[in-house]
Amino acid sequence: MSTQSTDAAPLSFEVHRRDDVRSAAARAEILADPGFGKAFTDHMVIATWNRGEGWHDAAVRAYGPLSLDPAAAVLHYAQEIFEGMKAYRHADGTVWTFRPEVNAARFARSARRLALPELSQAAFIASIRALVQTDVDWVPTGSDGGEKSLYLRPFMFASEVFLGVRPAAEVTYCVIASPVGPYFASGVRPVSIWVSTHYTRAAPGGTGAAKCGGNYAASLVAQMEGSANGCDQVVFLDAAEHRWVEELGGMNLFFVLRDGSIVTPELTGTILEGVTRASVIELAKDLGHEVLERQVSLKEWQDGAGTGELAEVFACGTAAVVTPIGRLVWEGGEVHVGDGRGGPVALALRAALVDVQYGRAEDARGWLTRLA
Repeated sequence: MSTQSTDAAPLSFEVHRRDDVRSAAARAEILADPGFGKAFTDHMVIATWNRGEGWHDAAVRAYGPLSLDPAAAVLHYAQEIFEGMKAYRHADGTVWTFRPEVNAARFARSARRLALPELSQAAFIASIRALVQTDVDWVPTGSDGGEKSLYLRPFMFASEVFLGVRPAAEVTYCVIASPVGPYFASGVRPVSIWVSTHYTRAAPGGTGAAKCGGNYAASLVAQMEGSANGCDQVVFLDAAEHRWVEELGGMNLFFVLRDGSIVTPELTGTILEGVTRASVIELAKDLGHEVLERQVSLKEWQDGAGTGELAEVFACGTAAVVTPIGRLVWEGGEVHVGDGRGGPVALALRAALVDVQYGRAEDARGWLTRLA
């Protein structure tokens, strides 16, 4: 079980600015075409937890390699969790992030599942704010309409030097930041999905609802299989019956029916509860759609695409936002959804979400938190 923090005072992050930050010209060159997750800002956040002191030594310091002992527990038992979120620069120059309290809550749930210490919501958001304010010049303007942002990656891992199989007595928390362009460099286009029938992403009682590295590592061989069959992503079925659609390797799924209603697989403990997923459900209701959370079988997807009962399918996540799915492929067959080019519902929801994130639409629900 997770170890609760016993810190009496809120965790604060002391800033140690490096003297050798990259020049404005070097930074501008990176921001012009950042790609995704390839370049990183000048600083990072780091903090340490141990059983005796709780959380301590919290600081913003120069970005650079971490020193790990070969016997660090994470390298052997994968006791690790992470989050993914973005900072957006608005037209007036201010910088905001989207629903960080939801990421903080999920980070705490993941910590409990991986027997790691919990970080308070206040400390989680403070760490993000400290890094963004220090490296604020790295937040892209997005003025070219290319949906550029600063991707934030908080993570926690077992850094104790110990080979025994038990929860680590020392843990390291970090936040790094990377300026990014669109996840799919070619723009919003329907992707092809491979049905994984040999591998499952998660099982009941496992870590499917936690955001931990092991879930993603386990999905890679299936992703390779999908790529070998000409597909962009993989969809996983449930582990018990191999019948029910769960999620992609890193995104949640939505199905738009002919009558305009929208269905998404219900959360069963084996599906990651996505921040974008929760937001899309609320935005879809705003746009007049009935949204149902229930089990969706692979056969319903296959048959619905063939009869036209299924009008659209799309996936969503922090990195890719909303991505239409145009083609489903499995061993021995394939089917196209609609005209194979995506549909108006997915695009409308994507626009509604992105407009809130970039400050182009009213934030009626208070989803945005200012960072700088």
